[in-house]
Amino acid sequence: MKTFAQLYQEVLQNALHDPEKLNDTRAFSDEQKNQLDCLLNPQKHPVVWQVEPCDCTTQRHCVDVCPLNAIFATQPGKIAIDMQKCTGCAQCIEHCKGHKLVASRDIIPALQAVRAHQGPTYALVAPAFLGQFGPQMTPGKLRQSMKMIGFDGMIEVALFADILTLKEALEFDRNILTQSDYQLTSCCCPVWIGMIVKLYPELLAHLPASVSPMIASGRAIKHLHPDALTVFIGPCLAKKSEARERDIQDAVDYVLTFAEMQDVFDALQIDPSSLPESQKDHASYAGRSYAYAGGVSHAVAHTVESIHPNREIGVHTVRADGVPACKELLNQIRNGEISANFFEGMGCKGGCVGGPKRILDPAAAKENVQAYASQSLYTSPADNPYVIELLGRLGFDTIDSLLENDHLFTRHFPLS
Repeated sequence: MKTFAQLYQEVLQNALHDPEKLNDTRAFSDEQKNQLDCLLNPQKHPVVWQVEPCDCTTQRHCVDVCPLNAIFATQPGKIAIDMQKCTGCAQCIEHCKGHKLVASRDIIPALQAVRAHQGPTYALVAPAFLGQFGPQMTPGKLRQSMKMIGFDGMIEVALFADILTLKEALEFDRNILTQSDYQLTSCCCPVWIGMIVKLYPELLAHLPASVSPMIASGRAIKHLHPDALTVFIGPCLAKKSEARERDIQDAVDYVLTFAEMQDVFDALQIDPSSLPESQKDHASYAGRSYAYAGGVSHAVAHTVESIHPNREIGVHTVRADGVPACKELLNQIRNGEISANFFEGMGCKGGCVGGPKRILDPAAAKENVQAYASQSLYTSPADNPYVIELLGRLGFDTIDSLLENDHLFTRHFPLS
């Protein structure tokens, strides 16, 4: 019987080259039919799949490590995942001794949608993309490869990280003037946000009234092009879970990982590093720095200083990366043991460059991102003319209007 990996490759090839074969399941076992349903209809399933029965009879490592108690045993060899609790942190996949758990693979319906869509299609690429598809790959070459797949355009989500950095900096600047004990957290990591919402509701007041850069980019594209199809691409499994959340599911139609995109490049024999350039330069150093641990807090602190130089109370940060470290930091905040006023939480060790579906080693990826960030013409979102231009096109008369109750970039907590 085919392994899941073999079935996935066969189905992917059929989806790309002979879609009619997807309807012939006569030779499939019940287990293979379930795997096929996961591949063709991933939205019906959790973002973590059990592709084979497990061998664990006593200790369930996947259950033990889940920070949100989203996994439970149902019968011998079987587990179930609560889709409402799971954030996609991938701890269960990492600790599954039998390698029976895999990350959701949404590439087949996503590619089918891109090819069939009548309106514009956009690839929204996470800031951690530098070097993920080969050492010679540049942003311009990646943009060309996306066009070869069928996308009409590629957007660097770092530009929207700029906008959210500016929004958080403005929120911090406004509140710290009247509340000397004011504390704020980062908004970009769905694992960090999910842990606060589901495990530490008493800390909800520290969450910024902001969506993540992924959601901001999807909403902005759909505001400017209501008939657009949006596909986010990054190293993060948790973004798949985030895109499904009820209050923000209007933004991104599909979420794919770098590993999934590499599968597509391989299947279509596309080598991004061999393609011509199609370069655009929109994001600042701050926005591009969101990809690695410490980048978000540095971006917010630098932007606050740009907005209000020499202020009496500055941004004093503390950060945590990796689920255990995030949980430890949240415990310290809850117990009043932290005097900092800005908290950066990243669910993956090293930040987004350490995401579970990355291709490149996190240390090398961080170096690539830092080098790319240093090439930006702008150090802060407040200095970035593309941010101001885009905000104007989206209906924001001034940067201060980002703090109004807008429908694009604002999120309300607690979630009902």
